Amino acid sequence: MTLRKQLPAVVEKITRMLAVKPEYFVSHPSELRVVRALSDSELRDLAYQHGWRVVRRIGGRQIEFYNDATVSFRPL
Repeated sequence: MTLRKQLPAVVEKITRMLAVKPEYFVSHPSELRVVRALSDSELRDLAYQHGWRVVRRIGGRQIEFYNDATVSFRPL
């Protein structure tokens, strides 16, 4: 199975985790492989579409996702 086909499952897990926690760190090797396969712009676009902020740490042992209030904030 290609890494692109595994992406929806990883996105679903991030969505579930961010529903109950303010941050989620992708650090499991199989999930990390899928997320690392995305280019920087693809990863930023994915995060923006879901109302997240993404941070790639130096060394690449984990990629961090946060709920981004500036993306989901809409004035009344």
